Amino acid sequence: MQFIIFDIIILKLYTLMDNTKKKSYALPIAMMFSLFFIIAFVTGLQNPMGVIVKNQFGASNLLSQLGNLANFIAYAFMGIPAGLILQKIGYKKTALTAIVVGFIGVTITYFSGQLESFSVYIIGAFISGLSMCMLNTVVNPLLNGLGANEKKGNQLIQFGGSINSIGATIVPVFIGYLMGSDEASRTIAKANPALYLVMVIFVITFIVLYFVDIPQPFISKEKRSTRDSHSAFSFRHFVLGIIAIFIYVGVEVGIPNITNLFMTSDVSSGGLGIDPVVAGTVVGTYWFLMLCGRLLGGTIGGIVSSKTMLVTTTIIGLILVLMAITMPLDIMVNMPVFRSDISFGWALVPINIMFLILCGLCTSVMWGSIFNLATSGLGKYTAVASGIFMMMVCGGGILPAIQGWLADVSGFINSYWIVFAGIAYMLFYALIGSKNVNKDIVVE
Repeated sequence: MQFIIFDIIILKLYTLMDNTKKKSYALPIAMMFSLFFIIAFVTGLQNPMGVIVKNQFGASNLLSQLGNLANFIAYAFMGIPAGLILQKIGYKKTALTAIVVGFIGVTITYFSGQLESFSVYIIGAFISGLSMCMLNTVVNPLLNGLGANEKKGNQLIQFGGSINSIGATIVPVFIGYLMGSDEASRTIAKANPALYLVMVIFVITFIVLYFVDIPQPFISKEKRSTRDSHSAFSFRHFVLGIIAIFIYVGVEVGIPNITNLFMTSDVSSGGLGIDPVVAGTVVGTYWFLMLCGRLLGGTIGGIVSSKTMLVTTTIIGLILVLMAITMPLDIMVNMPVFRSDISFGWALVPINIMFLILCGLCTSVMWGSIFNLATSGLGKYTAVASGIFMMMVCGGGILPAIQGWLADVSGFINSYWIVFAGIAYMLFYALIGSKNVNKDIVVE
């Protein structure tokens, strides 16, 4: 099934890139798609690595998530600097620098296994996060610029997101295969083949990208002697947009994370007491639906505006979350799930869980839609704006923590009101907040 979807994506990409050949953009677009895969693969490593370090170092559940936290927090440190670097040296040099930083981060992770050092592992995760932030700062505005117009830009980003989802889907399956069923053998060293693969991809991408001519949309080559009186923050729709992206990442991560805790927690502690293996397939289906949603978004992105896409998905998302909150927990359904052996099966779960998992179809296209709306009309301010955007990815670590605290205080079901409020804000942004009311500012 995964291979069929990949073939569909390749066919769509070929058609899309074929339309850009006259401008010689096909190869740059292909390189940005490869970077999307790298971002997902390296970021996704932190999830199964949490299980590994918990076993290898005897870490608590909290400490086992420090690698993931370090990876996300890196965005807060690197977001604005990445945008400034992009503005100064351009897309190509920024991407090459990011690849070098990423190679160093993964190498440090490798040595953490050799040294059996938890602190070295955290350092490696943080440096890898710096690299992923820089790469995200490059690929999103560049694909948006190569699209020639807002709809084509949205389409390219959605297809890139589809490839990103493939990378995210492959990682846990690959790591799970490497770990095997023997709990005692779950060490960082056992994951070395995955780290080797990432290193090889980094090297190949660096070499190819070095010789590829990358366009520089939105990069002003003119050196100004006077300080610009405006910035990206001068645009209301951008300010409201970075709030929307902070909330979005928190919603995207919070739904599967808290749902997993909800399912696997004991009934006595307010959970559902569902077997962790079954819960894993259910949560995995959320990410699979994101892959499907991004593929659909990429297919229709050339004819449907970012605003329409965001309005539609947020309304559906609000309905799904509201039904998940209000429906009785004793209504059970057989839900189709995507399993780690790349097959489909069935899982008996409360209907509330099914509604939450279906949200993956909605969240799948929100990132690209918000990015396009927030950066529309920024012109020369786009590069720095992209860096600020990346800084707000830290919402993926902050909002789920708040939701987890609320689950402790008032129960799992009530914690999803945070998700509902977050999606409601994104609907407000799509309908009202995304309008550019600062068109009088010169952006050339």
